[in-house]
Amino acid sequence: MRLGLSIADFATPASPACLGPDLARVAVTADQLGFVALSVMDHYFQIRMMGPAELPMLEGYTTLAYLAGQTNRIQLGTLVTGVHYRHPGLLAKIVTTLDVLSGGRAFLGIGAGWNAEESLGLGVPFPPLGERFERLEETLRICLQMWRGDDQPFHGTHYTLERPLNSPESLNRPHPPILIGGSGERKTLRLVARYANACNLFAAPDIGHKLEVLKRYCDEDERDYAAIEKTSMYIFDASGGEDAVKAATDTLRSLASIGIQTVYFGVKDVYELKPLEVIARRIMPIAAEF
Repeated sequence: MRLGLSIADFATPASPACLGPDLARVAVTADQLGFVALSVMDHYFQIRMMGPAELPMLEGYTTLAYLAGQTNRIQLGTLVTGVHYRHPGLLAKIVTTLDVLSGGRAFLGIGAGWNAEESLGLGVPFPPLGERFERLEETLRICLQMWRGDDQPFHGTHYTLERPLNSPESLNRPHPPILIGGSGERKTLRLVARYANACNLFAAPDIGHKLEVLKRYCDEDERDYAAIEKTSMYIFDASGGEDAVKAATDTLRSLASIGIQTVYFGVKDVYELKPLEVIARRIMPIAAEF
């Protein structure tokens, strides 16, 4: 099992003027300690699970581009981009740019989106859920077409691209990995089986069932289930000491037993850096054995 880092909190202990250097230290430390991937929240406002909307929230891809210049090995992406945030042709260009400038380290994390408050707040159209899923499938098709180097017109229900040219091409070939977030059984997991290189599922009691549904869709589409990376999330608070370490390793062992391969750690007090060192020293070696 591999461990990634997910950053969702941009309210550092210092002033906003220190946010850039603080984030850079976190990313460099994660890179050096062996975390395989670094993701950031892609929202306009902070989400209610983390705190009030007024808390600091950075634009996701600007942040990733900044961190790409600070790091050397770690993969970079969002968990996850709401499909309605950016036009798909522009999104493909953004992820390609990140991939080229980072030396081939970008991945596309995407989902149907959910937070109406932030979209309404900034005047961004927020279509109904069914339409967002339709747009998600068209976006995936557009990104894959552009990453194939195919600039023939695309005419879909929601998007029309007369010449989806993508130059330069991504360094990661055949394209930056696509991760779809969400666990909906009727639509999300079907899209994972059809288009994605990875899924991201909540570590809920029914996660094993969700993987069984995904495997069934893979069988229907004649897709190799083993070729899809299965990922999940875990919130870690190092202040819990040995109990926190044991709880983390127990959870990772359980997730590994059902086929989860990568877990993104959301880390409390991440800007202190010590929690990252605890994970790398106490948890990462054990997880690598699963």
